[in-house]
Amino acid sequence: MRRAGVLLARLFVTLRFLVVAAWIGGAVWALIALPSISGTGGSISSLVPQNAPALTAQRISAERFAFPVLSNTMIVVRNPQGLTAARQAGLVSLAEQLSAGHVAGFGQIAGALPLVNTLMPSPITRHRGSTALLYLYFPPSVGIYAQTRTARRLIAEKIGHRPGEFVGVTGEAPAQAARTNVISANLKWVELATVLLVALAIGLHFRAVGAAAVTVVAVGIAYVFADRLAAQFGRLAGVTVPNNVQPLLIVLVFGIVTDYSVFFLSRFRALLSEGVERRAAGVRVLRQIAPLVAVAGITVAAGTAGLLVARLGFLRAFGPGLAVAVAVGMVVAVTFVPAALAMGGERLFWPRKLLPAAVPAGGGSEPPSGPARPRRHLATRLAVRHPVLAAVLAAAIVLGAASGLLRVAVGNEVILGLPHGSGVRRAYAQARDGFAAGVLAPAVVVVTGPAVGYDRAALGRLQDLLQRQPGIAVVVGPRDQPLAHRYGVSISKTGDAARYAAFLKVDPTGARAIADVRHISQRLPALLRAAGMPNAYATIAGDTALSGDTVTETLGDLGRVVPTVLGIIFIVMAVFLRALVAPAYLVATSALASLASLGLTVYVMQMLFGYGEITYYVIFIVTVLLISLGSDYNVFLVGRIWQEGRRRSLRQAVEIGGSRAARPITTAGFVLAASFALLAVVPLRSFREIAFAMAAGLLIDAFVIRTILVPALITFVGSRSAWPGRALREERVAAPD
Repeated sequence: MRRAGVLLARLFVTLRFLVVAAWIGGAVWALIALPSISGTGGSISSLVPQNAPALTAQRISAERFAFPVLSNTMIVVRNPQGLTAARQAGLVSLAEQLSAGHVAGFGQIAGALPLVNTLMPSPITRHRGSTALLYLYFPPSVGIYAQTRTARRLIAEKIGHRPGEFVGVTGEAPAQAARTNVISANLKWVELATVLLVALAIGLHFRAVGAAAVTVVAVGIAYVFADRLAAQFGRLAGVTVPNNVQPLLIVLVFGIVTDYSVFFLSRFRALLSEGVERRAAGVRVLRQIAPLVAVAGITVAAGTAGLLVARLGFLRAFGPGLAVAVAVGMVVAVTFVPAALAMGGERLFWPRKLLPAAVPAGGGSEPPSGPARPRRHLATRLAVRHPVLAAVLAAAIVLGAASGLLRVAVGNEVILGLPHGSGVRRAYAQARDGFAAGVLAPAVVVVTGPAVGYDRAALGRLQDLLQRQPGIAVVVGPRDQPLAHRYGVSISKTGDAARYAAFLKVDPTGARAIADVRHISQRLPALLRAAGMPNAYATIAGDTALSGDTVTETLGDLGRVVPTVLGIIFIVMAVFLRALVAPAYLVATSALASLASLGLTVYVMQMLFGYGEITYYVIFIVTVLLISLGSDYNVFLVGRIWQEGRRRSLRQAVEIGGSRAARPITTAGFVLAASFALLAVVPLRSFREIAFAMAAGLLIDAFVIRTILVPALITFVGSRSAWPGRALREERVAAPD
């Protein structure tokens, strides 16, 4: 087997020019011939659990009532000095004409509902007479961009602006459109910043222009293929790959290919410095590093693919795209990079001076003299010589950071996550100045049952009970509409359903609103009995309820996906190490980095920066990526220790193998952390949360867990780590350093 590996590596090095040319030519072809993700996917925010109770309530509301209540797009008209009576009457008249289909050129609008804070009760109204909302209703076939364009055209052609007024568009649909536009507008800056970071980091670390050039070309090739192949996979498999995954895909591909390039470059430079001829060094680096990188890439790809067991649509959509990206990055790293190294040799490390290369006698691949004594990494040496102290210190750092999770609040920043200068967010702020924040998306309580619509007394009692629930500003229902049957707003024409619009006091998709609506939902059976309708059934529709269902489903998926990912990684590590004990605690250490990272994110983003909550899918994405990427470093670190264990005692193997792995891991971890930190270039709250969480987690992983905690655990557990294999021994005949 070993001889076959040597022959294969030598054949690969012989074909190095063909390998490099094939990758470059293939990338050019893919760039021209294949579509990218940006032209295939949808918005993350639009991918919600299809079995959500809120969607069921929404369908009932749409089917049984003549007029809709839920709107994803609305126009805000506000004048702090007050809207004139004529202006208010004009907006109400326009809504009536739109609902009747009498406004030429706006047939896409199925209906409109005006809301003016002149006559609304005080809990929902601020600065009476200053603000009017025009809720617009569109058929499901009208997309978010078409809704937003139609609303803006309605402003330009039919509403206009008056002196002192603000007129704008807000709502979930314009927010989704604005979010996608922000990502598209900043994508090129993420790409440019990441390329510059990679070039600068590699150039400074190796103090070599050629090393930086090889890495930049490798990440460029990997990104082109990852982007195109992920899009192709989505199209052929019928899986939606969201546009919003593209910035994540960029930094992930750039980061992992840079990591793997660091591993190859570090070992290649060391071999050249020992006097190994460049082609022989290429053979040895393939034999030593390529298996580690291949297993590391398989581990990360398998981990991200574990998202496929999620029930939530957008989480399943993330998995294939990220898994394809990682797999492509790994293949590029284990083929293009070693071939380029064998081509360039010492010239890649110019202007640094390496020891003159010398061809070993007989043309073998071993250096003419023994390798230089390896330097010990300070943190790794501490872990080996004082394993208990090192483990306690590392655990204290990690658990201290993770304690922030005790204060976590989870929400869905649909509008407030947009940049402050966004027109959609500004319109939301104007509406919130005239009304309570929840006016943008009322929670709609839908009650069904035989003849419930005819028991007006019971419906009135239920409205009073809903009004007294925590977080409710005002409830509008059948009692407020004497002609409810005629217009089908609050009571269905058949009398078997009734509904209430419950306006919340706070941002309707924030953590507090979600908690309030969840509390009301849990109390609905008791409220129905208290109102005298024990046989009726009630559920809640609207953005708040849907966000709550999505958060609940996401956290439920976390309980399904994380064990799956950990199980997959354990199997890969067990096969690679031929052991069962070490993979168990190595997988556990990978989970620790994600806990510490999320805890720090709560302390910094939620509390220090005043976000008030963490976006629900950030928790999921960060957990899965950090577990997978941490296992990536595990493979390289423990793989090097296992290699040294073939000829050294356990403590020597951990100290020398760990020291040799620690430097590339800390460099790679810093570069990958900086790559993810560049997601903050995208001025969306969720991307900045991901940027901070991933950067913090990767730094903790590289500088605390892999260089201190894992070596300490291997030393403490001893040779039992390799059980049932025999790769580690407490005592061996020590090989020369």
